[in-house]
Amino acid sequence: MTSISLKSVTKIYGGRGGDSTLALDGISLELGDSEFVSILGPSGCGKSTLLRIIDGLIGFDEGEVLFNGQPVTRPKQDRGFIFQAFNLFPWRTVRGNIEFGLDVKGMPRDQRREISDRLISLVGLSGFDKKYPHELSGGMQQRVGIARALAIEPEVLLMDEPFGALDAQTREDMQDELLRIWSAEKKTVLFVTHSIEEAIYLSDRIIMMTPRPGRILADLKVPFERPRTEEHRTQADFSAFRHEIYGRLKAAHQLDGGAGRS
Repeated sequence: MTSISLKSVTKIYGGRGGDSTLALDGISLELGDSEFVSILGPSGCGKSTLLRIIDGLIGFDEGEVLFNGQPVTRPKQDRGFIFQAFNLFPWRTVRGNIEFGLDVKGMPRDQRREISDRLISLVGLSGFDKKYPHELSGGMQQRVGIARALAIEPEVLLMDEPFGALDAQTREDMQDELLRIWSAEKKTVLFVTHSIEEAIYLSDRIIMMTPRPGRILADLKVPFERPRTEEHRTQADFSAFRHEIYGRLKAAHQLDGGAGRS
């Protein structure tokens, strides 16, 4: 059973004689096995910082971060990170990018091929295994990024605005693809986004954050059953829930005096 636990996590940037910035202030959060949880809030509220702390890419100043009961001190292969930028290796093919982490581990070629074959099919890229990144659309490149993260068999996917650079139609298509992959793989997902609609459509829970310094404003259960379809986006209760979240974020921003970055 996968679990992530944060207790009173605080992160300060700068200091030591210069100006310091309180990025996160007392974040406490629990994630359970196979949950899909989105983090939603204004720019500068510490969403990406929180994801990097959970991955072990950066440290924190106060509190505790546990993964399956063990302190997080560095990145490990039980956590897969997917960035907004595609970050593919331009000199590697689709298959080469997906197999990169397996190659680094020294896995034999036939085992790498078996895993990449399965993932190429899973993310809908059959027939594109020999293509290079520059030959792919943005959505296809992000599918490669997802497959590369899955190849190392992480227990958790940490996704930092992975669809933010895509056009609106491709973004919606990729949301459906992600839900299909999540349903098949049953990974725990922590997903950072600016989009209220995206957070509602994808998630079991939504963690709303305040403007800087980032604090948890609300932890909301999404009240719509799965599977989600395009029809959900047009329903009155979906729209009402979106407006409720928007109102709470707007009120928090106004209460803060507009100090959060946008």
